[in-house]
Amino acid sequence: MARARGGFKTRRRHKKVLKATEGFRNSGSRSFSKAYEVYTRALKYAFRDRKVKKQDFRGLWIQRLNAACRNAGLSYSKFMSAIVKSGVALDRKVLAEIALRDPESFKSIVTSVKSSLN
Repeated sequence: MARARGGFKTRRRHKKVLKATEGFRNSGSRSFSKAYEVYTRALKYAFRDRKVKKQDFRGLWIQRLNAACRNAGLSYSKFMSAIVKSGVALDRKVLAEIALRDPESFKSIVTSVKSSLN
């Protein structure tokens, strides 16, 4: 039996990879073999960094909360402990947004939560 050549399917697969690597530097967008390496690496980074993005945002919220809490005369750890004890159902994302957009209402949250520390 004769060997079947790739033809249409191979060309379609190559075009898909080369289309995805448009704008990459050097032969990463021109040569299929190099483009495929770069493409698979990019997919690995994309998968990893979707998780890293969540970690980065959580760190940002914590930094914002820490700064806002210190302005209100409380440390971040004591504030979060008081939030849990008082049963406030706001997470770090929402609290950081309140602290950034409306500092007065955040200070009122801090003062209401301070009572549960004692």
